Amino acid sequence: MNQQVTGKPSIDKPWMKYYPPQLIQGLTIPAQTVYEYLMERCPGDDVVAIHYYGRDIRWRELKEQVDLAARSLRAIGFVEGDQIPIFLRAVPEFIYLLLAAEKIGASVLCRDNTLEENIEAVKKSGAKMIIAHDFLSHEELNRYRKEAGIRGAVLLSSIRSAMRTGLPDYCWNYLESLYTDYPAYGPYTMSWEAFMAIGDQFTGKVEAPKDIDRPLFRAYTSGSTGPSKQVIHSAHTMIGNMHQMNFYGASSEFRPTWMVTQLPPSLVAVVVAMLLMPLASDKLLILSPFVAAEDVDLEMMHYRPNCWPLIPMFIETVMRNGRVPDDYDMSHLFSAGAGCEAYNNNQLKRAQKFLEDHQCKARFTTGYGCSEAGSNMSLPLTAHPIKDGNVGIPMPFTTISIFKPGTDEELTYNTMGEICQCGPGTMVGYDDPAATARTIKIHSDGSRWLHTGDIGYMTEDGTIYALTRGEAPRYGGGSLATLPMENLLADAEVEGIDDEFFVIVPDPEHHRCFVPYLFVVLNKGYTVDDIREKVKESLEAYMQPVDIIALPERPFFHFKTNRIGLTRDIEAGKFNK
Repeated sequence: MNQQVTGKPSIDKPWMKYYPPQLIQGLTIPAQTVYEYLMERCPGDDVVAIHYYGRDIRWRELKEQVDLAARSLRAIGFVEGDQIPIFLRAVPEFIYLLLAAEKIGASVLCRDNTLEENIEAVKKSGAKMIIAHDFLSHEELNRYRKEAGIRGAVLLSSIRSAMRTGLPDYCWNYLESLYTDYPAYGPYTMSWEAFMAIGDQFTGKVEAPKDIDRPLFRAYTSGSTGPSKQVIHSAHTMIGNMHQMNFYGASSEFRPTWMVTQLPPSLVAVVVAMLLMPLASDKLLILSPFVAAEDVDLEMMHYRPNCWPLIPMFIETVMRNGRVPDDYDMSHLFSAGAGCEAYNNNQLKRAQKFLEDHQCKARFTTGYGCSEAGSNMSLPLTAHPIKDGNVGIPMPFTTISIFKPGTDEELTYNTMGEICQCGPGTMVGYDDPAATARTIKIHSDGSRWLHTGDIGYMTEDGTIYALTRGEAPRYGGGSLATLPMENLLADAEVEGIDDEFFVIVPDPEHHRCFVPYLFVVLNKGYTVDDIREKVKESLEAYMQPVDIIALPERPFFHFKTNRIGLTRDIEAGKFNK
């Protein structure tokens, strides 16, 4: 960290100097519904809005499908204020349903956790129908009926909007793996075609009074760092986030393509930043939800997109699969970066070299955000090197500052504390008022601040450094922060280590203290004994790991490094010698 200076980031807002005046002058968050926001920015009815496996869907069709879906939702009994459970991948029909739900004054409910957790969410919603893909099994349907109290399901074919010849073999293979021998059937099911047909005949009231603050989108946190929580967003908060970044990846010379692979709309960032934002900023949205994570490199080479929302798991796949030819030109990507979780210096170095070796002109960057903030909180608009936890600067209408953890005492620059956010993208709240009150606090200045639980600092020019999740004191002194510890090893360039990450677990012998475990992916021919001494030399005394454990590759859960699963394994003694 730089030499400490005085000042309060929330007042100074030093990051604003990076934004050109012509970009932010007169920029305000529109008081619109999501549908109004998109339609105002629609480039024309005959322009292609979405490409889905060989088929172009024009804006005219999108509008027609939204209107018909709204009538269909009314026809099967959904009304203003209802929650509509939707278990779909990122297919065009999801977008139709989201906008249709807004028209009738309802909210969509998305969850992608275990079957038991999904059933629990539907039961709490009070919904009597769910909407799912036709690979829902009959056993799963019966459990939803028995345990959640639904009366039936609308089932959508995954390729309804596609051209069958538009799916590559690897997508067919993945799609076929989702089906069971006993898919849902019978009188408790309704096909998508039947669902839309009854909407076509519906003549009752469809649209609810406009209310941009009414709940519209309910999704659950991944559960990768703790219990999964339902996050509620409105049209106001969703537009509040996307309006600050819909210039990102823009081009005045041609219309960029924007590809989304595999990531499900049960994630806030996917819906707001990856589906709605490109539609609102005149980009051609390419949807490829049915591709296995291990095949995203093939889909990148197939579509050659200009923008492709990456996460660490995806870029690792592209680099490690070995299927991208040495002479493959990646200059089609003019934005490249990883969101979803922290990216250490070793990962950054490898990713940047891979891009440069393949003629990509984009600088590899890291992002920062969370479901509670509506997706992104920062943009990589900074002159500082993208390393050491640098996640860029706050978005134009988003104030980020550092506070003494759990308080409204704002800290100055270059001082470690809790990263907090105040802005128009902040969620309405959780479905649990008590949990909301613990996370969103009204500070003494009257502002509504989101306390992220992340620990970091801000430099005097507004650059944010996100270092770890929560405070983790070690018995005897020192606070364990995963990213700085990983970066010490990365910068030491320990011979034999290809990838490394820490998992911080509760200390079984000392209450409210923690201990670190180091997991490594080793180069061929190396063992843990070969790296042990150099690891010890590279870390401070309080950072020394309880154990160093070699894995064949970095494990992921819900698209993040599976630290919570490894924590369970450690506590269960799986790695005991």
